[in-house]
Amino acid sequence: MTVDVNTGSLATPGGISDPGLIKLVNKLQDVFTTVGVNNPIDLPQIVVVGSQSSGKSSVLENIVGRDFLPRGSGIVTRRPLVLQLINRTATQNGFGNELDDNTDKAANTDEWGEFLHIPGQKFYDFNKIRDEISRETEAKVGRNAGISPAPINLRIYSPNVLNLTLVDLPGLTRVPVGDQPRDIEKQIRDMILKYIQKSNAIILAVTAANVDLANSDGLKLAREVDPEGQRTIGVLTKVDLMDEGTDVVDILAGRIIPLRLGYVPVVNRGQRDIDNKKPINASLEAEKNFFENHKAYRNKSSYCGTPYLARKLNLILMMHIKQTLPDIKARISSSLQKYTQELESLGPSILGNSANIVLNIITEFTNEWRTVLDGKSTELSSQELSGGARISFVFHELYSNGVKAVDPFDQVKDSDIRVILYNSSGPSPALFVGTAAFELIVKQQIKRLEEPSLKCASLVYDELVRILTTVLSKQLYRRYPGLKEKIHQVVISFFKKAMEPTNKLVKDLVAMEACYINTGHPDFLNGHRAMAIVNERHNGSRPVQVDPKTGKPIPQSATPARAASPTLAGSNLDEGSSNGGFFGSFFAAKNKKKAAAMEPPPPSLKASGTLSERENIEVEVIKLLISSYYNIVKRTMIDMVPKAIMLNLVQLTKDEMQKELLENMYRADELDDLLKESDYTVRRRKECQQMVESLSRASEIVSQVQ
Repeated sequence: MTVDVNTGSLATPGGISDPGLIKLVNKLQDVFTTVGVNNPIDLPQIVVVGSQSSGKSSVLENIVGRDFLPRGSGIVTRRPLVLQLINRTATQNGFGNELDDNTDKAANTDEWGEFLHIPGQKFYDFNKIRDEISRETEAKVGRNAGISPAPINLRIYSPNVLNLTLVDLPGLTRVPVGDQPRDIEKQIRDMILKYIQKSNAIILAVTAANVDLANSDGLKLAREVDPEGQRTIGVLTKVDLMDEGTDVVDILAGRIIPLRLGYVPVVNRGQRDIDNKKPINASLEAEKNFFENHKAYRNKSSYCGTPYLARKLNLILMMHIKQTLPDIKARISSSLQKYTQELESLGPSILGNSANIVLNIITEFTNEWRTVLDGKSTELSSQELSGGARISFVFHELYSNGVKAVDPFDQVKDSDIRVILYNSSGPSPALFVGTAAFELIVKQQIKRLEEPSLKCASLVYDELVRILTTVLSKQLYRRYPGLKEKIHQVVISFFKKAMEPTNKLVKDLVAMEACYINTGHPDFLNGHRAMAIVNERHNGSRPVQVDPKTGKPIPQSATPARAASPTLAGSNLDEGSSNGGFFGSFFAAKNKKKAAAMEPPPPSLKASGTLSERENIEVEVIKLLISSYYNIVKRTMIDMVPKAIMLNLVQLTKDEMQKELLENMYRADELDDLLKESDYTVRRRKECQQMVESLSRASEIVSQVQ
């Protein structure tokens, strides 16, 4: 569709479609309004916007040719008015009884109005149409100045109108007055934007010509949603009130704010004309004379005035409908399919045998539970881990890394090992590295693995609860909140009951490892090998001694063996003297008088000196043995704890879940309560039924147009 901005004429490819297209859209609007649902389809319509004082009401009344809109100060239009104008052929019928008691002097049998909320009643008296609009508005929003988005649908039949669908919205205001809400400007703005931001809406922006166009509220709002002016048509009112020597020719030519659909200047009745009840026919005649006789407009008078505006709107709307009809059909079809599927998922409102339904739901739940745990669900995510994969993550990432991170020597220092070595040897100094010290330290460290192992069981429990929540979030269970709550309660109780033997088995695994230290394990580094490694380290770190006569290095074998051997503890007096005795590190002072006095040991006897070479060697040997055995235990726990949790918790839920649910839920006196539907399900089913009904009727309507 193309429009000449200067003339406002339309060039239509293939000619103009049948005016029945507008009637088709009217039928679609009625279908969705009648069933009381929000219109899911963006239908083509003309939306009228402008400020309170722009003359919107007068423009609409001039298009209709009758007085029918409420008037007054402040916000008069407080609900959207969907105005459907339907052209009909005039009849020769005389006045009938239907015109009795009319207050409208222009009443006749060829023109009447019908409200969608009062089906079948014809209003020949247009004053009563005005009263009904006011009454219906007050019924919704009261007598104050509040507004409501709920539309009033009015259909007017007349031989004097062209087929049109117009939506009249509240006029834009800036400052609340009287009883108006403080945020009235935002409320009106949001309502208007809701209508005009739809791509299928033609925006009819009404602006007073005697106001700077740049300050037009209607155009400003229209440009927010239609910045290129592709679907906005401007109406310039009060052209006759402009200052002498000024006109709107530049605006009409698109030199100020260009609009693809152009501008149309009109002349409405003034307030005095309205007060004096000047007929609209006379007003339209005065408008025609004004444009034909005005020097600035006489050459283009055929493109000015209300009659031209009505014709132009009719052509624009028909072409717009013709262009968008394929998309409307597609949207109706996809929406119908969507709501039909949702209605099917909600299930029928009439239930069958309660026992069978509960049994089927329990069976479906347990099957779904096994499917999700085994990773065989049809709804596998490609974005994140879910179900049993998360449990695998707990085992092989969180628990495995957690156990590996436990360092036995972050709590046991070298000095602690030295003391344990002395304590474990009793009254006689040990000849060899003490086995008792090694076992004591290893057992203490093995017990540290109990905490991360129990934590692993707890994390798996949390993952099972997460899976339960996911499964119960499906529509089937949301439909019956009582049943959903009961399943959740029974399953959580089942989990907690299964956690007791699971935790016990995990603790037993740790206790088994701590109970018996298997130094014969094939992977264990034995004492001889550990001694050799430590000796090799120490011998390799000693400086090479050189014979001063020959300058050649002295062989290691020439050095005293006993000085390096940790097994010969305190074997000669020289070593004892140089190292402060066997317990030299427990006495920092070297006072000979005190030594000769043989004072009794202090109540608390602690090592205060640094480790001797022999002590260093012994400590390193113990540490090597501890590290070797502790790594074996870690590998065992990383392997066995997940198996224990799978056996007593995860696998148990897969095997015994259905039995547990049946024992706790399959009771005849509780079945009906379990199957009581949620309010949401009942309400949503009704909404979907209404939507399917309206969309089915809409589909039938649009299918008539090829």
